[in-house]
Amino acid sequence: MEWFIAPEYWFARQVLERGIAAVYVFAFVGAARQFRALIGEHGMLPVPRFVARRPFRVAPSLFQLHYSDRYFAAVAWSGAAVSAALVGGVADLLPLWAAMAMWLLVWVLYLSIVNVGQVWYSFGWESLLLEAGFLVIFLGNDRVAPPVLVVWLARWLVYRVEFGAGLIKLRGDRCWRDLTCLYYHHQTQPMPGPLSWFFHRLPKPLHRIEAGANHVAQLVVPFGLFAPQPVASVAAAVIIVTQLWLVLSGNFAWLNWLTIILAWSAVSNSAATTVFPIPAAPHPANSPLWFTVPVFVFVACTVVLSYLPVRNMLSSRQRMNQSYNPFHLVNTFGAFGVVDRVRYEVVIEGADDSRLTSRTHWREYEFKGKPGDLHRLPRQWAPYHLRLDWLLWFAAHSTAYARPWFGGLLQRLLRNDPATLRLLRSNPFPDAPPRFVRARLYEYRFTTPRELLATHAWWTRTLVSEYAPPMFLSNPPEQRRRASRA
Repeated sequence: MEWFIAPEYWFARQVLERGIAAVYVFAFVGAARQFRALIGEHGMLPVPRFVARRPFRVAPSLFQLHYSDRYFAAVAWSGAAVSAALVGGVADLLPLWAAMAMWLLVWVLYLSIVNVGQVWYSFGWESLLLEAGFLVIFLGNDRVAPPVLVVWLARWLVYRVEFGAGLIKLRGDRCWRDLTCLYYHHQTQPMPGPLSWFFHRLPKPLHRIEAGANHVAQLVVPFGLFAPQPVASVAAAVIIVTQLWLVLSGNFAWLNWLTIILAWSAVSNSAATTVFPIPAAPHPANSPLWFTVPVFVFVACTVVLSYLPVRNMLSSRQRMNQSYNPFHLVNTFGAFGVVDRVRYEVVIEGADDSRLTSRTHWREYEFKGKPGDLHRLPRQWAPYHLRLDWLLWFAAHSTAYARPWFGGLLQRLLRNDPATLRLLRSNPFPDAPPRFVRARLYEYRFTTPRELLATHAWWTRTLVSEYAPPMFLSNPPEQRRRASRA
């Protein structure tokens, strides 16, 4: 069936498969390095407690069958290793069925993590990675030409990401309609990057142009993905450029990179050769029937499951980042329907005084990504995802949002818990845990150019209120050790 194959998208398949595998590597490594404090057996939101309340049909996961921290680490590091092999092109050296099995394996492993990750894994890019990771199972390898229907489904996924985000902005905050949202966004986004201060200080007319260009890129250009060549390749190029702009201006885990990778599904070999010296495509054999039939089933299921995302996009009550099934397949996406005008930050402090007085010296904990030290330029972390830092941005907006885990975080700091301290940039109490910890809410804003020259500080802040009152352990670790020795 000549119409079933799309050999002119061989290079696009290479980009999709190796790019998605690279994102998997970041996701698995991040899970392995952060899980103990977040969802481990003694974490803030332990997996065993979660799976005791959620049946397998609601949250399918390998950890429904067994959980231990050692087992979780094995799953995460195994997923990283298999994903790294896929980045290296191992799938193209294997029989087609074995390549599909490798992609299915990493998808099952990451689905198992996301479905027990609770609030720490509640971001839209988790569903995006799982949907994209399931799609590449049916892209095949060098033994067969790319199935044209799956290539089009990749474009359909990019379309939902971009068009859904554009609609939620247009329907949401008024500042998107009057083109003023970017007066605030670069300063108030969850995790600014090293260039965010400079983006924020651009002239306001450029911010308005930036907002208008965003509407064009998300509400008009995505339709070009379904147009004949070279229009589809040009549309993909526009999406790639705008996503790179977002990469430069902030830290959004792998959302932008995955969108860039998926946009390559619309770039033909001939279009790619005008920019890159790509190798010659191999001459694949005809697709076997046992491969063709599952592809058709996958396409049919995607068409049926697309009903709910389409209905959501057409609804005046559109929701962002919604998954409609426990497998996170065919989701709806969107971002920044509302833009904050003011930035709030939760600052956690500790003290080692025996009792609190007005002269108590409080020392601040520094986190890797979230703003804290006024003189520290924000770092570039994406596509690596700092989950605790992101959740603390949400915590600054709502104490109710943080209630299930924030108290546990403070208790772990009172014990100098090693797993928790590894999530931080610095620990002001390296020798012994603090006796007290507290949290305060500040308003942060970027300094003006004049303030930056005068103070060498990127931020300035104003105390807003107490966020969490001083907390202490009634039986801290050193007291327990003395009691046991006695």
